[in-house]
Amino acid sequence: MANATPLDGLYDFDELIERRPTDSTKWHHFGPEVLSLWTADMDFRGPAPVQEALQQRVAHGIFGYCFEPPMLRRTIVERLAALYSWEVRPEEILFQTGVVGGLYRLCHAVAGPQDAILMMPPVYPPIAGAAWHNGSVPQELPLLAGPDGQALIDFDRLEQTITPQTRLLILCNPHNPVGRVFLPSELRQLGQLCLRRGVLVCSDEIHCDLLFTGQRHTPMASLGPDLARNTVTFMAPSKTFNMPGLRCSFAIVQDPDLRRRLGNPHSLEFAEVNTLGFVAAQASYALGGPWLAQLLPYLEANRNLVQSWVENELPGMKMTLPQATYLAWLDCRHSAAAPDPYRFFLERAGVGLADGREFGTGGEGFVRLNFACPRARLQEALARMARALAG
Repeated sequence: MANATPLDGLYDFDELIERRPTDSTKWHHFGPEVLSLWTADMDFRGPAPVQEALQQRVAHGIFGYCFEPPMLRRTIVERLAALYSWEVRPEEILFQTGVVGGLYRLCHAVAGPQDAILMMPPVYPPIAGAAWHNGSVPQELPLLAGPDGQALIDFDRLEQTITPQTRLLILCNPHNPVGRVFLPSELRQLGQLCLRRGVLVCSDEIHCDLLFTGQRHTPMASLGPDLARNTVTFMAPSKTFNMPGLRCSFAIVQDPDLRRRLGNPHSLEFAEVNTLGFVAAQASYALGGPWLAQLLPYLEANRNLVQSWVENELPGMKMTLPQATYLAWLDCRHSAAAPDPYRFFLERAGVGLADGREFGTGGEGFVRLNFACPRARLQEALARMARALAG
C-alpha cells in the first residue's frame, strides 16, 4: 500500500506530507521539533474527486456570490435517508460555515443571560465554553465511567440537574473526546426527558461517519417526530473527508419556527458558506465513499496501535478504546506524566497533544491524542512518549 495512488483505487495513507508550508494551524501551533497530534484534522490527502471538483471550479475563474446549491440539498437528504431512514426535507437544512459558529448562534437564539445551558463534560472545548461564550448560566452533567470504562449518561442525576432555567442541552455524539457512540435507547431516554422538561437538544454529530467495527450511529432526531422537532442536529463533511478549512457545515432544524429564526440572513451571527466549500461538500458526499471505506480500516489499525502502546509501553497510562472518531482520550493520572501530562509530553517528548483541562470537568490529568496520521509518524510519537515516561 505504501506505493499505491488514487489511480490504483487505493489511497496512500502512509505518505508523510509536510504541512507547515500550507499555514496549517495544526502544524504551526508548536515549534518545528514537535510532533503535532493535538487538533482534530487529519494528515491525509482528501478524496481525489474532491480535489478534481475544486480544480475544475477554480479553472472557471469567476468567484461571485453564490447560493445554496439544490443538488447538495438533495444529496444530503438522500444520504440521511439511506444511512438512518431519517426523513428530512431540503428546506430543513441550514448551511453555515462551521458547527461551532452554528452552535453558538443557536445558543444566542434560545438562551439569555438568566437562562442555563447544560453540557456533559469532559467535552469538546467550544461546547464546554458555550454557556460562558453566550453569557448564560453553565450547567454540567459529568459523564460516568461504566464497568468497561465506556462513558455513560448519568440519568439519575440529570433529573435534578435540569432546572426551570435550562433552555438547551448540548449533546456530542459520537463524543469528543471520549469516542463514545450512544445507543438508540440512551438517546431516546435523553430526548424524551428533555422534551418533557421543555429543554431543546443541540446534537453535535460531526464525527458520525468515523465509526469503527460494530458501531452504528443514530441521529437523535431520527427517533421520532417529537424528538425531531425538539432537536437541532449539526453535521458536516469536514471531519469525515478532512476539509475543515473549506468551511461548510449544516444544521437540520425540523421545527419551522426555530428554523425561521436561525435562517435569518440579517442576523449578526449569520455567515455564508463560500463557493469552494459548497463544491467540496457535494463532491465528497457524492463521490468520496471509496476514500472513506479505505480510511476507516487504517484509522482502526492506528487506534489499536495506540491501545497496544498504552497497555505495554506507557506505564501508568490508561485508555478506553474509542468506538468512533480518530481521537484517543489518555488517562495519565497514575503515570510519571502527572499532574500536567500536556506539558510533560510537550517538553520532555516533543509531542504536542490537546490539554485535557480544556475539556472541562473530568479532563484533569488527561490528554487527547489525534491518531489520524501516517503510521510511522504515530509510532514515532508513541516511542517519544515512552522514552519520556522511562526517564
